[in-house]
Amino acid sequence: MVAEPPPPAPPIPLPPPAPLPPRGNPGLRLAGQMVVIVGGLMLCFVVQFAALGTLKHGRDQNRAHEELRVLLANATAPVSAVDEGGRLLDSGTPLGILEIPRLGVREVIGEGTSARALKSGPGHLRDTPMPGQAGGSVILGRRAGYGGPFAQLDKLTPGDVVKVTTGQGEHTFRVQGTRRAGDPQRHVPQAGKGGLTLATADGSYFLPTDVLWVDAKLTSDVQPNSGALPKFAVPDNEQVMAGDQEALVPVALWALVLAAGAIAVVFLHVRVGRWQAWVVGVPLLGALGITLADQAAALLPNLI
Repeated sequence: MVAEPPPPAPPIPLPPPAPLPPRGNPGLRLAGQMVVIVGGLMLCFVVQFAALGTLKHGRDQNRAHEELRVLLANATAPVSAVDEGGRLLDSGTPLGILEIPRLGVREVIGEGTSARALKSGPGHLRDTPMPGQAGGSVILGRRAGYGGPFAQLDKLTPGDVVKVTTGQGEHTFRVQGTRRAGDPQRHVPQAGKGGLTLATADGSYFLPTDVLWVDAKLTSDVQPNSGALPKFAVPDNEQVMAGDQEALVPVALWALVLAAGAIAVVFLHVRVGRWQAWVVGVPLLGALGITLADQAAALLPNLI
């Protein structure tokens, strides 16, 4: 007689699944994501002001140089703050070429000194005569951002040469000295004489404390004075160390667009996933942040 096989052993129960790790406080996660976004925006501002701004400055200078070359060749370069019809020159209209051999500076000078205009290069203060004419001409330039053409202006010493080429020819100046806050006011050129003052921010590069002035005396022939605008005719946003309040509207609009983009990226992170949010969010918020930074830079003092 054959013995029956033993009954099968009862199945071993599987261990219960491990509990999922806690996902944390949603509010804290949202705050962390917003901190990352704000940090990225601050980085965009630095990149725009210091790096991309330099590229913009170089591009605008090349464009202005080509335009000025044609104007000089045709003897139509502006020699006054107004055009032939008596209208104010547009902001940024190329007027001449500034050369400072000791500093290696060669920049196209534009008309106007607003924060927007000085992104492209040094600007001529509208209520002063053109360089080379009788009286004291004033040129403003940035020290740190957008190429910083006047970054080394404090290195100039008495006797250094400054040259400016305009529609009236080449004009040579000799540096007389520098002035800072608290120093005596500059010596106004005598009647029939010419002078030039270069101005930029003084102090640390991005936290200026005042204005640095470099005065120079015209040593070449004085050219006929075509007249300058009265001081009250110069817009407030073109004064020394002034910001451009007209940039408030575009800054507000771009800030709204950026906020909407940030909310969309956070929503994507929560609903879809982290890596998908990074792939979409980095280029989107980077482009919006750089655009906003460029607009916001116009609100800062024009000599930074």
